[in-house]
Amino acid sequence: MARKRKPDPKVEALRQTRTLNPRPEAVSDEEFASSEFFDARDVVQVKYEMVRRAQVDGAAVAHAAAAFGFSRPSYYEAAAALERDGLGGLVPAKPGPRRAHKLTEEIVAFARAARQEDPSARSADLAAEIEQRFGVRVHPRSVQRALARAKQPKSGGQS
Repeated sequence: MARKRKPDPKVEALRQTRTLNPRPEAVSDEEFASSEFFDARDVVQVKYEMVRRAQVDGAAVAHAAAAFGFSRPSYYEAAAALERDGLGGLVPAKPGPRRAHKLTEEIVAFARAARQEDPSARSADLAAEIEQRFGVRVHPRSVQRALARAKQPKSGGQS
Protein backbone atom coordinates (compact mmCIF):
# COMPACT_ATOMS: atom_id res chain seq x y z
CA MET A 1 0.00 0.00 0.00
CA ALA A 2 1.41 3.37 -1.00
CA ARG A 3 1.91 6.02 1.64
CA LYS A 4 0.35 9.40 1.24
CA ARG A 5 2.95 12.08 0.79
CA LYS A 6 2.72 15.06 3.07
CA PRO A 7 1.98 18.25 1.20
CA ASP A 8 5.03 20.47 0.89
CA PRO A 9 4.52 23.45 3.24
CA LYS A 10 6.45 25.74 0.88
CA VAL A 11 4.14 24.90 -2.00
CA GLU A 12 1.15 25.72 0.18
CA ALA A 13 2.75 29.01 1.31
CA LEU A 14 3.51 29.96 -2.29
CA ARG A 15 -0.04 29.08 -3.32
CA GLN A 16 -1.52 31.24 -0.55
CA THR A 17 0.59 34.24 -1.58
CA ARG A 18 -0.22 33.71 -5.29
CA THR A 19 3.51 33.21 -6.02
CA LEU A 20 3.44 29.53 -6.98
CA ASN A 21 4.90 29.25 -10.47
CA PRO A 22 2.32 27.49 -12.65
CA ARG A 23 5.10 26.15 -14.91
CA PRO A 24 8.21 25.37 -12.84
CA GLU A 25 9.19 22.67 -15.32
CA ALA A 26 9.69 25.38 -17.98
CA VAL A 27 12.63 26.85 -16.01
CA SER A 28 15.74 25.42 -17.66
CA ASP A 29 18.32 27.81 -16.18
CA GLU A 30 21.41 25.97 -14.91
CA GLU A 31 21.49 27.86 -11.59
CA PHE A 32 18.00 26.64 -10.75
CA ALA A 33 18.92 23.07 -11.63
CA SER A 34 22.18 22.99 -9.68
CA SER A 35 21.43 24.96 -6.50
CA GLU A 36 19.04 24.33 -3.63
CA PHE A 37 18.86 28.08 -3.04
CA PHE A 38 16.96 28.66 -6.28
CA ASP A 39 13.40 27.35 -6.41
CA ALA A 40 11.64 27.22 -9.78
CA ARG A 41 8.30 26.97 -7.96
CA ASP A 42 8.70 30.56 -6.67
CA VAL A 43 7.57 32.80 -9.53
CA VAL A 44 8.90 35.97 -7.87
CA GLN A 45 12.38 34.48 -7.58
CA VAL A 46 12.23 33.17 -11.14
CA LYS A 47 11.19 36.56 -12.56
CA TYR A 48 13.77 38.42 -10.48
CA GLU A 49 16.57 36.12 -11.62
CA MET A 50 15.40 36.41 -15.23
CA VAL A 51 15.61 40.21 -15.09
CA ARG A 52 18.91 40.12 -13.20
CA ARG A 53 20.41 37.69 -15.70
CA ALA A 54 19.68 40.09 -18.56
CA GLN A 55 20.42 43.40 -16.81
CA VAL A 56 23.40 42.45 -14.63
CA ASP A 57 24.95 39.44 -16.33
CA GLY A 58 24.32 40.83 -19.82
CA ALA A 59 22.43 37.85 -21.21
CA ALA A 60 20.27 38.49 -24.26
CA VAL A 61 16.66 39.17 -23.30
CA ALA A 62 15.35 36.39 -25.55
CA HIS A 63 17.81 33.89 -24.05
CA ALA A 64 17.08 34.94 -20.45
CA ALA A 65 13.32 34.82 -21.00
CA ALA A 66 13.48 31.36 -22.58
CA ALA A 67 15.75 29.98 -19.84
CA PHE A 68 13.26 31.05 -17.19
CA GLY A 69 10.14 29.86 -19.01
CA PHE A 70 8.82 33.26 -20.08
CA SER A 71 8.32 35.16 -23.33
CA ARG A 72 10.16 38.35 -24.25
CA PRO A 73 7.04 40.50 -23.59
CA SER A 74 6.75 38.86 -20.16
CA TYR A 75 10.39 39.74 -19.50
CA TYR A 76 9.75 43.41 -20.30
CA GLU A 77 6.63 43.44 -18.10
CA ALA A 78 8.61 41.92 -15.22
CA ALA A 79 11.51 44.36 -15.71
CA ALA A 80 9.13 47.34 -15.71
CA ALA A 81 7.28 46.04 -12.63
CA LEU A 82 10.56 45.50 -10.78
CA GLU A 83 11.77 48.99 -11.68
CA ARG A 84 8.45 50.60 -10.72
CA ASP A 85 7.47 48.63 -7.60
CA GLY A 86 10.49 46.62 -6.49
CA LEU A 87 10.11 42.93 -5.65
CA GLY A 88 6.45 43.42 -4.79
CA GLY A 89 5.79 44.29 -8.41
CA LEU A 90 6.71 40.73 -9.39
CA VAL A 91 3.90 39.20 -7.31
CA PRO A 92 1.04 38.29 -9.66
CA ALA A 93 -1.98 40.56 -9.30
CA LYS A 94 -4.99 39.24 -7.48
CA PRO A 95 -7.64 38.26 -10.01
CA GLY A 96 -10.58 40.63 -10.10
CA PRO A 97 -14.29 40.05 -10.63
CA ARG A 98 -15.15 37.93 -13.67
CA ARG A 99 -18.49 39.57 -14.34
CA ALA A 100 -20.29 42.86 -13.91
CA HIS A 101 -20.92 42.28 -10.22
CA LYS A 102 -22.54 45.67 -9.58
CA LEU A 103 -25.17 45.16 -12.25
CA THR A 104 -27.56 42.81 -10.50
CA GLU A 105 -30.57 41.32 -12.29
CA GLU A 106 -32.74 43.97 -10.64
CA ILE A 107 -30.56 46.81 -11.94
CA VAL A 108 -30.38 45.34 -15.46
CA ALA A 109 -34.17 44.91 -15.47
CA PHE A 110 -34.51 48.56 -14.42
CA ALA A 111 -32.16 49.68 -17.20
CA ARG A 112 -34.03 47.58 -19.79
CA ALA A 113 -37.36 49.04 -18.67
CA ALA A 114 -35.96 52.57 -18.78
CA ARG A 115 -34.54 51.96 -22.27
CA GLN A 116 -37.90 50.55 -23.47
CA GLU A 117 -39.70 53.54 -22.02
CA ASP A 118 -37.28 55.94 -23.73
CA PRO A 119 -35.26 54.29 -26.54
CA SER A 120 -33.26 57.51 -27.00
CA ALA A 121 -31.94 57.33 -23.40
CA ARG A 122 -28.15 57.35 -23.43
CA SER A 123 -26.12 54.91 -21.38
CA ALA A 124 -24.71 57.82 -19.36
CA ASP A 125 -28.25 58.88 -18.45
CA LEU A 126 -29.12 55.32 -17.44
CA ALA A 127 -25.95 55.09 -15.33
CA ALA A 128 -26.94 58.32 -13.55
CA GLU A 129 -30.46 56.98 -12.92
CA ILE A 130 -29.02 53.72 -11.58
CA GLU A 131 -26.77 55.62 -9.20
CA GLN A 132 -29.64 57.81 -8.01
CA ARG A 133 -32.09 54.94 -7.52
CA PHE A 134 -29.81 52.11 -6.31
CA GLY A 135 -26.80 54.01 -4.95
CA VAL A 136 -24.50 52.03 -7.25
CA ARG A 137 -22.03 53.87 -9.45
CA VAL A 138 -21.48 52.11 -12.78
CA HIS A 139 -19.73 53.13 -15.97
CA PRO A 140 -22.00 53.89 -18.93
CA ARG A 141 -20.15 51.31 -21.02
CA SER A 142 -20.99 48.65 -18.41
CA VAL A 143 -24.66 49.55 -18.79
CA GLN A 144 -24.31 49.28 -22.58
CA ARG A 145 -22.73 45.83 -22.33
CA ALA A 146 -25.35 44.60 -19.85
CA LEU A 147 -28.17 45.73 -22.12
CA ALA A 148 -26.51 44.06 -25.11
CA ARG A 149 -26.14 40.81 -23.14
CA ALA A 150 -29.77 41.01 -22.06
CA LYS A 151 -30.86 41.23 -25.73
CA GLN A 152 -28.90 38.13 -26.81
CA PRO A 153 -30.77 34.83 -26.56
CA LYS A 154 -29.16 32.18 -24.39
CA SER A 155 -27.36 29.48 -26.39
CA GLY A 156 -28.77 25.99 -26.26
CA GLY A 157 -32.32 27.27 -26.20
CA GLN A 158 -34.95 26.96 -28.89
CA SER A 159 -34.56 29.12 -31.99
